[in-house]
Amino acid sequence: MKLFQEKPVIQKYEDVKSFVEEHQIGKNDFILATRRIYDTYFAPLGLKAHVEYKSKYGAGEPNDEMVDALLADFRKGDYKRIVAIGGGAVIDMAKILVLDGEVKAEQYYRREVPIKKVRTLLAVPTTCGAGSEVSNISITEITSIHSKLGLAIDELYADEAILIPELLKELPYEFFATSAIDAFIHAIESYVSPRANLYTEMFGEKAMEMILSGFEKIASNGKEYRMELLDDFLVASNLAGIAFGNAGTGMVHAMSYPLSGMYHVAHGEANYQFLTAVFAAYSKMNPTGKILKLNAFLAKTLNCEEAVVYEKLQELLDQIISRKKLREYGMKEEEIHSFAVSVEESQQRLLNQSYVKPTVAQMEEVYRELY
Repeated sequence: MKLFQEKPVIQKYEDVKSFVEEHQIGKNDFILATRRIYDTYFAPLGLKAHVEYKSKYGAGEPNDEMVDALLADFRKGDYKRIVAIGGGAVIDMAKILVLDGEVKAEQYYRREVPIKKVRTLLAVPTTCGAGSEVSNISITEITSIHSKLGLAIDELYADEAILIPELLKELPYEFFATSAIDAFIHAIESYVSPRANLYTEMFGEKAMEMILSGFEKIASNGKEYRMELLDDFLVASNLAGIAFGNAGTGMVHAMSYPLSGMYHVAHGEANYQFLTAVFAAYSKMNPTGKILKLNAFLAKTLNCEEAVVYEKLQELLDQIISRKKLREYGMKEEEIHSFAVSVEESQQRLLNQSYVKPTVAQMEEVYRELY
């Protein structure tokens, strides 16, 4: 039984110039980037590579139509190396470019065609949340079903994950907060996954410890103190990506997908809505399993009693960024049932990786609590 793997070579640079020079980024490379980051840090270097900006294909989280438009542009040239510079959306979209074939994006995500990797990918994260630079997962909304699908195959691993902490300086506070919480969710969900083991737990525990410590410092010193912690948060996100790339995520991610798909809520923000509610529900569904070990770890980290870890966790997260009620995004009460059913129908991969595989009724209960 396979326990653990990490295929990308993880490299870290003090600045963008060092990365560009060592990798000789040039005219035979295809770059997909966040425009603001590229214009600030890469454009002054006068690179000869072909550059496309994610904003050309649409705002927000990727969908299959956006990926199709990207594929159409990419297929006009003959590129052997892709450089993805951005958050999880950019890297997830770029991962599809490594695959052979001339088909539509949906056919890849539904695995209707043979999957073969034929190109090299360098992934340069500019957020501290997705961990996509070290995972074998690409996620997109399939517009026909108004929900997200994930393609999780080893062909999607980046060849190199490039960590450059200075790129996080351009991240607005709200996006920093929700992406860091998303990284925490990757770590905590993978920790209780049925696929977890000693190796993934080690990466997940360290990621949780670093993120919670950073949040406590920000809560004490103010939002701008995050600038002192960018290296820590980027590394923690990377560690969490390694953990969930091997052990998977679960019910939190699964339940967030209809909210993202229907109301276009950003991935990290959508996940945040469900974090403590799902883990409190887990504690009721199976109070004597591995969650006891998790609760002991969180209690020690948060310096509180095990019985109140999720209340204390939510208190800390509320000091970083406040949550909304689901109705504030436009969700309607009558959608509680349909959302739960859609998760049951389309997110079996994630539900099977949950600490407890929930029923439709149990998911409805969580939706209703947060509504």
